[in-house]
Amino acid sequence: MVRKGAPPQSRDARIEKIAASQHGLITAAQLATCDLTSGAIAKRVRSGRLHRVHRGVYAVGHRNLSREARWLAAVLACGDGAVLSHLGAAALWGLLRPEGGPVDVTVPTHGGKRRRDGIRIHRCASLAGAVLVPRPDAEPIPAVTVRDGIPVTAPWRTVEDLRGAVSPPLYRRAVREAEMRRFVLTPRTPRDRTRSDLERAFLALCREHGLPTPEVNVSLGRWTVDFLWREKRLVAETDSWATHGGSVAFEDDRGRDLGLRRLGYEVRRYADHQLETEPAAVVADLWTRLRR
Repeated sequence: MVRKGAPPQSRDARIEKIAASQHGLITAAQLATCDLTSGAIAKRVRSGRLHRVHRGVYAVGHRNLSREARWLAAVLACGDGAVLSHLGAAALWGLLRPEGGPVDVTVPTHGGKRRRDGIRIHRCASLAGAVLVPRPDAEPIPAVTVRDGIPVTAPWRTVEDLRGAVSPPLYRRAVREAEMRRFVLTPRTPRDRTRSDLERAFLALCREHGLPTPEVNVSLGRWTVDFLWREKRLVAETDSWATHGGSVAFEDDRGRDLGLRRLGYEVRRYADHQLETEPAAVVADLWTRLRR
């Protein structure tokens, strides 16, 4: 039964207003504020006016959820303080391509279920109070914010959550995209002399596969080379289209390689997409030369 109170038209108008601000969704608690009992909710589900997405979360008048609605539905299903995180947050911020599968949601508790149907639950009781202070004189950046009406981890926290949760190439891709979009990330201490995310990715690849540690950004003749194994007289250069695209860069690189060969150094070049999609081939190629 529907409780006495607001007339049906007024009640429906309130439901539609709430759903319009939530990607077409509404929760059972919100339906209660519109004077609907559990019985009235069940009746609307049977008639097709409401469609259950998760326990306590409904789509109003339709079953076709947008990607954003699917993300928000998972967040709403996990209760107060829940936020979209990890891969879902990365997709919402444009750091990685959206993927299927369970939606990642972080909740501000220590215990409870780790998974619900269609939802992968992460727990961090201190998340709401976490901040990033990029500089002593800068305003703190909270770990939680809202984007497109969806509670979500901030870009810096999203990238932190991805570390160790996804493959190294996918993590590097997210970091590179975040830097290109000028999101503020956790400050790095530049101890390894690298000058770009691509160079850091190459150095990480060397560490992960036990390659001898090269010198980084050192002078050879009139050039500065990305990576150098001096005893092996081997130079490795990492190229991206942003810095090495175009005919002039192509010609300059070949002239540089010729000059380094005159000095007795072999040069091997690796593109950014090779580090992402063919890391094993890059490592094998380096080992072939370094073992001579």
